Amino acid sequence: MGNRFILGVVGEDEELANQALEEAVNEIKRIEALFTTFSESSITNQINLNAGKSPVKVLEEFFQLMVRAEKISNLTEGAFDLSYGSLDKDFWNFNREMTQLPHPKDAKKAVELINFKNIELNSAEKTVFLKKEGMRIGFGGIGKGYAADQAKKLLIAKGFENGIVNASGDLCCWGKDENGNDWKITLANPDAPEEIIAQIPLKNYAVATSGTYEKFVWIEGEKYSHTIDPKTGYPVKGVKSVTVLAPFAELADALTTPIAVMGIQDGLNMLNQLNGIAAVIIDDQNNLYTTKNLNSKIFEPEKI
Repeated sequence: MGNRFILGVVGEDEELANQALEEAVNEIKRIEALFTTFSESSITNQINLNAGKSPVKVLEEFFQLMVRAEKISNLTEGAFDLSYGSLDKDFWNFNREMTQLPHPKDAKKAVELINFKNIELNSAEKTVFLKKEGMRIGFGGIGKGYAADQAKKLLIAKGFENGIVNASGDLCCWGKDENGNDWKITLANPDAPEEIIAQIPLKNYAVATSGTYEKFVWIEGEKYSHTIDPKTGYPVKGVKSVTVLAPFAELADALTTPIAVMGIQDGLNMLNQLNGIAAVIIDDQNNLYTTKNLNSKIFEPEKI
């Protein structure tokens, strides 16, 4: 998936633990092969190749993840969108030097194929159809979280009641840590990762973080991040980091980037209406905002 996964379980038999962890890694690889856009044989690639031409029959597992993704797209009014893969990768290329901003009309054209409403799901036939030629879907905004959840599910089924799966920041944990304590996460200062700004207890929960500070370019003295608003084609502004806590890593993963796109107030208003979801948002001036249900749970890191 182009990301580093770290898996761990607490147990008394090292051999059994390593065997279970290896099976969990294989499960992640299976999911990657199913959803990747970098393999001609993947279902995702077949759907993209047939955009505007014909529906593609998919596995039940694949179809159900797309159904859940569609619900999140509706919830976020398109800020989360699997058809984000339609974005012209050469338009905003943050791997090379960019010297000027694109014209707003060109930016708008670059995202014109991004519209989750043009993804047709046929529940009876279990098919997926992209209505417009050139459309592409991708699971970069939800796939890591789904893989983490499935790895966790497998490890629990193997009898490990305590463990953790970290998919490059999309993290789910259950039970206790190796010292018998509840898990807790630390939030780092986006400008100084070695500086901890808060800690949050995390018991049988998942967390995901998305930052606009990790990949960016400077143009005429202004920073532009790699998180693109699908409605404008321009990078989002105002939000530096979004951390979401949810019962499942898939959901936490899927909500982080949309919050950055929606903005702080709209994002918080939406999240405050959802049961079992909490979030911490850091703006461009390093101000910290939280959902109403998290205020009492954030505390300053322990002094050493």
